[in-house]
Amino acid sequence: MTLAPLNTFAGNPLDRGGDLRADPTWLEEQAASADALALVLWEGQPLLEDHAEGPRLVWLGMEQARDVAPTHELFLGLWKDAPVFAVEIQGPNDPADGPVRGLGAFSGMREAAAVLSGVEAAMAGTAKSLFDWRRRHGFCAACGQQSENANGGWKRICPACGTEHFPRVDPVTIMLPIYSGGPEPICLLGRQAAWPAGRMSALAGFLEPGETIEEACAREIKEESGLTVTSVRYHSSQPWPFPSQLMIGLFAEVTDDQATPDQTELEAVAWLTRGEARAVLAGEHPIKAPPPFAIAHTLLKAWAEEE
Repeated sequence: MTLAPLNTFAGNPLDRGGDLRADPTWLEEQAASADALALVLWEGQPLLEDHAEGPRLVWLGMEQARDVAPTHELFLGLWKDAPVFAVEIQGPNDPADGPVRGLGAFSGMREAAAVLSGVEAAMAGTAKSLFDWRRRHGFCAACGQQSENANGGWKRICPACGTEHFPRVDPVTIMLPIYSGGPEPICLLGRQAAWPAGRMSALAGFLEPGETIEEACAREIKEESGLTVTSVRYHSSQPWPFPSQLMIGLFAEVTDDQATPDQTELEAVAWLTRGEARAVLAGEHPIKAPPPFAIAHTLLKAWAEEE
């Protein structure tokens, strides 16, 4: 069964070759294939080129990719049997002025997510998450020795104690509190002080050890707005490569509409009817909607369009 992705960074089309990538000989054969291609990142920013149909990723042959980034390589998977890799260039100097001059320009991942196709955003986001994990986990958490890359970049092994380390994914609940006890249903948005003027979004927070998704949702809503949750409904999820989270999108029914921002994470909150939510999404309201590539936008749109 194929599920159409609802959110940006979802819908990666690649066969990740989970069993095959454990074989170094097989990986080298894939890299040597004439069909092998690699996308390019610089410090987490993908290399894009202009195209008649809009910006898209720059793809290099493996020989050229290894020339520009000889030590930072990742096997992403197989696309219709063709091997797909990613390489990352590190350092303070923009490689668009050096080793990849004339091929395109590097873009922040958020900016890229707003213009790339869903398929390319998903592949670039996967690569960014894995390279971020590699940078943060270069040493064994068990014994402190430097670990080594394995499985095409999907695992690290400590040569001293043999401990295997795998990429981290941090689960986050992101939710719209819903109050249905008034004249018409309303949903709550919150605002963090650091956001652009007028921007509001869904409430969110990391799951803690020993919590269910429902418990984390209820705790975060209580902490941030003072509301009590009575039921939780799942909507969809989103891989979020900043650096590597899984956003779990929810609708949460609450007991009342007496929301109070905690002034620590949220400086303000606002209730919206479905009509007001549609106006926010259309840019016809003083509140600015979360960007379309964020799951918060998906949640608000889904609720606004519900019967």
